[in-house]
Amino acid sequence: MIRRSAIGSASVLTLIGVLLSVFAFPPAGARAKTESVPAPVIRVTPPAPAFDEAKRIDELAARRKHVADVIGTKAILVLFSTEPRVYTNDVDYAFRQENNLYYLTNLNQKRATLVLMPGNAQLPEVLFLPRRSPAAETWTGHMYSAQEAAQLSGIREIWEASEFDGFVKAIRSFEAYRPKPENVLMSASATPGANSGFDSLFNAAAESKASLYLLNFIANGESREYRQEQRFAENWAKEPAGFTIQNASPVFAQMRLRKSPMELEIMQHAIDISIEAHERAQAFASQAKWEYEVDAQVAYTFKLRNADNWGYPDIVGCGPNATTLHYEESQGPVKTGQLMLMDVGAEYGHYSADVTRTFPVSGKFSKEQAEIYQIVYDAQEAAARAIRPGATLSQVHNAAQAVIKDGLLRLGLITDVNSASQYRVWFMHGTSHWLGLHSRRCAGQFAEDSGNRKVHRGGQTGI
Repeated sequence: MIRRSAIGSASVLTLIGVLLSVFAFPPAGARAKTESVPAPVIRVTPPAPAFDEAKRIDELAARRKHVADVIGTKAILVLFSTEPRVYTNDVDYAFRQENNLYYLTNLNQKRATLVLMPGNAQLPEVLFLPRRSPAAETWTGHMYSAQEAAQLSGIREIWEASEFDGFVKAIRSFEAYRPKPENVLMSASATPGANSGFDSLFNAAAESKASLYLLNFIANGESREYRQEQRFAENWAKEPAGFTIQNASPVFAQMRLRKSPMELEIMQHAIDISIEAHERAQAFASQAKWEYEVDAQVAYTFKLRNADNWGYPDIVGCGPNATTLHYEESQGPVKTGQLMLMDVGAEYGHYSADVTRTFPVSGKFSKEQAEIYQIVYDAQEAAARAIRPGATLSQVHNAAQAVIKDGLLRLGLITDVNSASQYRVWFMHGTSHWLGLHSRRCAGQFAEDSGNRKVHRGGQTGI
């Protein structure tokens, strides 16, 4: 039978919550002590990064070229904007652009569609963009002009969005497409849609060797995120016309593993905003009566520092609520003597931070809380020592897990470090995941071998 006498039952409830705090504070003093700690100093977020526009445009162009090189001259890639999601009636959820389209264009416009045709030297990329509408802008705000879209993305071939269906129909019929002159919003060509440049794509299609690349969607059932890609693929498959539908998601997943210096600066700003939010909330926690009051400090800071939004719904839980991995309600009481877990991360420039902390509401750990906290802190340090270029996420996880299991054994919470059924009661999740345009970016693309993926310079992962 597992001994539990080392820690009182009330304190045991906090264990899972502390174990979720995979970004731990160093304990006060050489080891975690029970004495009061001084009031925290709030680190104010530095100014947002600013970039040379020419370099930023060059980086976007280089990303598009890399995708084109990977899919090859016998392929076409179609990237759709995120579909608006209805909140209720005529109110939509806030629009957030699809990650990969944003990664290639920096555009945050609804109904924008990007097409890459690497084999067409005259028309390698086309952006389909809604025409500005004064009536629509009266209600829902500014829309990009073609000039603004070109300035943001570097793309110089921009056609009105209504031309997309006709363009697709022409491609499937092996015909070059000429948009209506009035619907060419911007062009680098004297004759947009000229009857040349499509030979490599159409010749490959004639031999059933062409490819249509779309972002990932499930084969059966309805996709949660890529429904319009799923519908597009279903319609295309009715008359495949020599094209095999390919999944474009692994192309982007591999690219996005390594961050550029610009990306790292944006991510650092998201992290800085998150740190300030955490510290404001921690400083306020001893005054709070309810979790939502603490969470309000986070929301305030995100707005104050012009974050896009949260990178994922805030998790602010006190006492027993801290033991639920994805507790989002923030409706519980805040009580002196309990631990507060905060898992919150800002999103800035489409890049997300992911920071978790656990701290005593009163500013002072109990003896039992300090013992548990020390285990988590030591596990974090072990993971930090293990993470280096060439290491795998499994190795990093195993380094932290070994410390956790030894600590649980020492406290009498398990009797066998090799028994998964015992230690996973307390530590049921991994320690690390990738970071970037999503707090768990591209995880789904590497689900089968994510633990064996190696850490490399320029990559970002959380511990």
